[in-house]
Parts: sequence; structure tokens; C-alpha cells
Amino acid sequence: MKTSGVFSALLSLLSLASAASSKSSSSSSTTLPSTFRPPQVFKNANLVHIISVEKNYVKENVNVLVQNIDKEAQDEYFVPFTADQLSRLGGVEVKDRKDSSAGPFVAEVVEFDKDSDIQYLRIRLPNALAPGAQRTLGISYYLLKAYNPLPASIKQEEKQYLSFPFSAYWLSAYDTTKQKTEVKFPSGAILDYTKLPGSGDVEEFPQKKLTYGPFDEKPAGATEPVSVRFEFNKPVTHVSELERDIEVSHWGGNVAFEERYTLHHRGANLSSLFNRVKWQQSQYYQPNSHALKELKFPLRPGSADPYYTDVIGNVSTSKFRSNKREALLEVKPRYPLFGGWKYPFTIGWNSDASHFLRKTAAGGFVLNVPFLEGPKQAEGVEYEQVQIRVILPEGAENVQYHTSIPTQSITSTSVGVHKTFLDTIGRTALIIKARNLVDDFRDRDLVITYDYPLAAALRKPLIVFGSAVAVFVSAWLVGNLELKFDAKKK
Repeated sequence: MKTSGVFSALLSLLSLASAASSKSSSSSSTTLPSTFRPPQVFKNANLVHIISVEKNYVKENVNVLVQNIDKEAQDEYFVPFTADQLSRLGGVEVKDRKDSSAGPFVAEVVEFDKDSDIQYLRIRLPNALAPGAQRTLGISYYLLKAYNPLPASIKQEEKQYLSFPFSAYWLSAYDTTKQKTEVKFPSGAILDYTKLPGSGDVEEFPQKKLTYGPFDEKPAGATEPVSVRFEFNKPVTHVSELERDIEVSHWGGNVAFEERYTLHHRGANLSSLFNRVKWQQSQYYQPNSHALKELKFPLRPGSADPYYTDVIGNVSTSKFRSNKREALLEVKPRYPLFGGWKYPFTIGWNSDASHFLRKTAAGGFVLNVPFLEGPKQAEGVEYEQVQIRVILPEGAENVQYHTSIPTQSITSTSVGVHKTFLDTIGRTALIIKARNLVDDFRDRDLVITYDYPLAAALRKPLIVFGSAVAVFVSAWLVGNLELKFDAKKK
């Protein structure tokens, strides 16, 4: 049994070495068996786990002092997640807490046998950690769809409460000598939380500010299920799908933006039918509500010509102001959104291309636009599926891109063709698909470089000119045709 275990471990290590030599954009192509366990080459000497439930998504920060306990240098650190967590995981970033210039480190999801409930995120250290050496890692990530409203249904005027289950021990692939977990809330209204027996001089956990720990040494894979229930009288805004189009026009000197949202409220449902009279009355004596009443979109200065539509048509309940320093679009849905309600809508605007586009000395072009803009709400916004489509001028070639969005959040990229009016071969379109993003990534850059030959630039005006000449010549020829018949002689 021991020999077979060593043999399986060697096979796992060989598969990992094969994965390290292959190139991948968002995840490894290596498939490991469901029985895989990371080699116990590290120990967590000290770990601080901070969970923030201040917004309608969960943000977790883990500061861990990692020590190499093996006899050889190691450069791969594994972080385990359940299959459910992994499907809702996004925005993973890993840095060195003591060296800001080192990082972010590569963090990628390794493909596993579907029979395994535990799957792993592999972190590659830029420099292998020598035997006995230590390094402090800062691991941050987000979990979407993390809360359950409790109660699930409430009255229109009642407050909303959310429940969040988690583990008092951070799920680790390695033994942890010392750790603690701290939870941050949007307010002090904490109705309920799980109590645990303390250790040392502490009789009971959590302590003040809801801190579980410090705990003594825990083995790899140890968990302690707990939950908290707190007041969150704000919208739980979830965008299940966002389609963002960015269309670049060289001749018009314009960059046009359009965003199509499928928005959901994931909070508590109404226990009775919506009452418009009560809603209007409550706006005077109880303005704070868990219903979504408006959305604010901060745009780049100089934005113009905004529009706001939904499935019915144009929505006039919007406000837009723009000057040299800022541009803000405020929109109000046709109705307040309560838990379980859905609202699809579209917004769009134009911007001067000079704010985003520049020509390089080599003759190419660089486009620098925000990867994600969207509404900026105090309670936050989470995005499940995002598609960015950048439509470049017809004939653009050698398209490349770079973004500071975490690589494991990007699921696919492709370059295709988008055909529209007066096109011949169609416009070049870069399509980027991402998942599990949050509004903390607003305004992160998407930089696109491409070549635009002179022949491609002149193609459209020449075709338009040629088409106009052909129309006039055809009209002249038709106008000079004599269509008359001689009368029959009697």
C-alpha cells in the first residue's frame, strides 16, 4: 500500500511538471486524478484570514507566512476550493506582502477529475523557495452568490437580513501552525453567529469584532463550519450577463460604447404583492430600502450622446451631466427592483477617440479603454458572465491585447469579423469573455494594439466614391436611352 502511494505521488508530480512546460492563458490543460493531494512540502507558519461581507459579494484576503519544509526548493503552492466555490470564484490575485514589486504571481485553476469535490488553484512563485526559507503571500479573491436571505420572504417595508456560511479555519492544503479568521460587516447589526469553544485564555470564539481564533495547529484540510446573519438593507445586485461593445471609428474620430445588462436582485422576495402607494409613502419616512431604485454610471470626461432603453423602449427617467472633469449618467428603472426581480436594459454613449486612441511611431495604433465600467453603487455589483467586444476599423490586423484583469477570470478570447453598413470584408472584432468579476475591477485598463494599413484606411472612401460614381453613370445611361415606338403605317 505504501509503495503504491509513493508511485501515485510520483505520477502526480510528473503530470505537474508536464503542465509547467505547457502554455495556458487561464487554466492548465493538465487533468489530475480525483485522488490527487498536493505534496506536503510547505507549512503555514502563521495565517490571517479576513472575510469582508460589506458588499453584496464576499471578498476574502489571506495573509499567510509560507515555509518550505522539504529538502528541495519548491515553487508551486496549492489552494483548495470545493467545486461549488470554484464555480463562483473570481478575481484571484496573489502578491508578496513584503515586496510589492514582486507580483502579481501566476494563479491558475488546474483541471481535475469531475469525481473530486475538492479542486485546486495552483500558485507559481516567481523564484523557488529554498529549503527552510519563508515567504509571506497575500492571496485575495471574491465569491459571488455567497449569501442567502433569511428570512427568504419579507414585507415590502421590512428590513432585509442575509446569512453567510463559511469555515472558521481557512481550507488549506498544508498544515497550519497558527491562524485566525476575522469577519467585517457593513454595520453593527449582527443578529446571529456561530459560537465556538475558545483556547488558552479565551473562553469562547468569536471575540470582539467577530474574530475566530487564534487557533492552535490544524492539519491540512481541516474545516469548522460556522455562519453569521446580519442586516443588509441594500440591494443585492447581480448581473448575470453583461455584453459590452466598443466600436472604434478612425474617420469619425469617435469611440462608441454600448452595454446590455441582464440584472437580478438576489435579495429577499416580497411576501405579498407590491404596493405602489406604500412605496411612495415609504420614500418620505423610510428612504432606506433593500429595493434597487437607481443606478449611477460614472463615465470618462467628455462622454456625450447617452441613451437608456429597456425591452419596452426608451426610458426617459435618466439624468446626464458632463464637463471637463467628469461625466455621470443616472438612470432609474421603470419600477423599483425587489428580491427575485429581473430587469434587462441597455445604455450607450459616445466619446472622442483622442481620449483613448493614439498612433505609435512605428505606424500602428494603441487603444486604451476600461475593461469594465458599469454602475458604481455603495453596495457593490457582481458580474457572472461578461463579454467584451471591441470592433476595430475594417482592415485592422495583427491585433493583440493586454489587461490587468486576473487571467483566471478570462475564459476565452477570439478575433472575428463584424459586418455592418458599407463594409466589404467586415470589421475586425476582438471578443473577450470573462466570468465572476465585481465592480472593484472598474476602470482596469484594456490595452489593444493593431496595425491599420493605408490601403485599408482608403478602402471605404474609395468604395463609397466608386459606388456614387457608378450610380450617377447608371442614371445618366438610363436617362439617355430612347424608349419610343414608331406608329404603324396604314
